[in-house]
Amino acid sequence: MDIKLMVETIVKELIKSEDQVRKAKLLYIFCDSTAHESFLDHFIELQNEGISYDMLFLDGDTSSWLGLHKVESTGSNRVIAADEYAPAPIELPREYDGVIIPEIDVDNAARIAKGLKGSVKSEIVFFAMLLNKFVIVGDDGSGIKRSDRLGLKTLTLPSGYKKLFLSLKEEMSELGIEFCRITDLTNTVVTKVKGLAQLESTTSSNPSVQVPDYGTLITANDVPSILDSGHKKGSSLHLSKRTKVSPLAKDLFREKGIELHYGNEGEA
Repeated sequence: MDIKLMVETIVKELIKSEDQVRKAKLLYIFCDSTAHESFLDHFIELQNEGISYDMLFLDGDTSSWLGLHKVESTGSNRVIAADEYAPAPIELPREYDGVIIPEIDVDNAARIAKGLKGSVKSEIVFFAMLLNKFVIVGDDGSGIKRSDRLGLKTLTLPSGYKKLFLSLKEEMSELGIEFCRITDLTNTVVTKVKGLAQLESTTSSNPSVQVPDYGTLITANDVPSILDSGHKKGSSLHLSKRTKVSPLAKDLFREKGIELHYGNEGEA
């Protein structure tokens, strides 16, 4: 067997194997390291559905973004903690399909609704929305941080702040952030993830956005047959987001004046 053909075959098989084992992955943001305990059954349901998740704990003052503080992660189903040596919140949403915030307070709701940064939650939500990742927020919270409830021994906001909190949540909804009651969180999250999987499957099987019969790797050897299928100079070739194109193949497409677009993002 020609060595080049053998390498291409191995690469295609590796990519195919990688795509088959890909699982949805979510980031859960909790106010502190004990807030997740009431969600243990929820996480069991996620594991049964093949959904991976990581947890970010914002204990005490780390819930406020101080500039030098960053976040880090290790392992599978990992626990993420504040650390000055780790990647910043801008990097976190990239590796997740969605962000779940079981409880939001009026301060973070205001920052998110107005597009302001300044806290870990507001920054992660901002960057997640920029990356078109879904964000689900619990609709049961009182609007007061857990630490403040414990310190002040109070559970409800004053009437004026209650109205403000409700209006802020409406503004967040207009931005595309979804709210659900905690009792419905499992069904909401699972349904959302399955919907994304179905959309991705439909997109990858749609000839208008994916080149058929070339798998997930397009090499220079595939270019002539693609050109013969009707792609002329100045036209666009629409590919699945998971399709990879070898450097030589990209050069050939460029020489022929054909632009490459991935999914619906128009990336070349």
